[in-house]
Amino acid sequence: MKKIGFLSFGHWTPSPHSETRTASDALLQSIDLAVAAEDLGADGAYFRVHHFARQLGSPFPLLAAIGARTKRIEIGTAVIDMRYENPLYMAEDAGAADLIAGGRLQLGISRGSPEQVIDGWRYFGYRPEEGRNDADMARQHAEAFLDVIRGEGFAEPNPRPMFPNPPGKLRVEPHSEGLRDRIWWGAATNSTAVWAAGLGMNLQSSTLKFDETGEPFHIQQANQIRAYREAWKAAGHKREPRVSVSRSIFALMDDRDRMYFGRGGKEQDQIGFIEENVRAIFGRGYAAEPDALVKELARDEAIAEADTLLLTVPNQLGVDYNAHVIESILQHVAPALGWR
Repeated sequence: MKKIGFLSFGHWTPSPHSETRTASDALLQSIDLAVAAEDLGADGAYFRVHHFARQLGSPFPLLAAIGARTKRIEIGTAVIDMRYENPLYMAEDAGAADLIAGGRLQLGISRGSPEQVIDGWRYFGYRPEEGRNDADMARQHAEAFLDVIRGEGFAEPNPRPMFPNPPGKLRVEPHSEGLRDRIWWGAATNSTAVWAAGLGMNLQSSTLKFDETGEPFHIQQANQIRAYREAWKAAGHKREPRVSVSRSIFALMDDRDRMYFGRGGKEQDQIGFIEENVRAIFGRGYAAEPDALVKELARDEAIAEADTLLLTVPNQLGVDYNAHVIESILQHVAPALGWR
């Protein structure tokens, strides 16, 4: 395991039991947690994007703010729902945020999951082409985005521009060199993982995937990663790909940890339906004393296959507690798994 970061969904709720009660709380606490994680030695700060929900929705202002407050930590998403995105406008936002961060963005993009409203992307002005569905549209947006951030000119310049143009066709600005190699695809199936490998995207595999074989989650996920790596090799890409997996992992260090997570309930994979007629498998959570955690996680085949582990954090419990969660894993569990 080369890198360990955290993944926050950025929930907020006005409940008096929540430490994150407003959108402002969610955003500002996300920045503070990224700063704290960097100070603790974590490798990444990642954020989930959902629309029409009391969660983080517009990622680039947040990523830019974190980039301005930190110096080393990777800053990413897991994932941006490409059904909602204008590829060219996204390229501008991503380029600007990456430049502010000094080239530390790691952008996870995907088709996205079921949303809070029916066909929410329609309210953003997008519709699939005739004969195609929303998943096709997401992949089409993704391919357009990947093409644009290469930095090659494609737009015909105005012969009488307001400001002088460089020679040749123009590209979207600002352009951030190297960003194209730091795009990840969140794959729920083996076939989309293979598709992502062909396009030269890194792979993000979450705590759920479509149940394609009936095997335990970590085995299905490990097989997905192996299929991805084989497809990457077959495509002839010159750089080494990166692969991340997400897990809910809590080291029981004190009474707070035992109160929140020491009662069990998620020690087994779960089966459910995230879409009609689509069976999904949800990976188990881990909560135990550090020595027991090390033994359990060593048996997780997908963690062994990946180079990056993202720890999902309960952001509504506040920055201080989540920093404690991250620190506990980094100090008492991660070294035994080969981290650093």
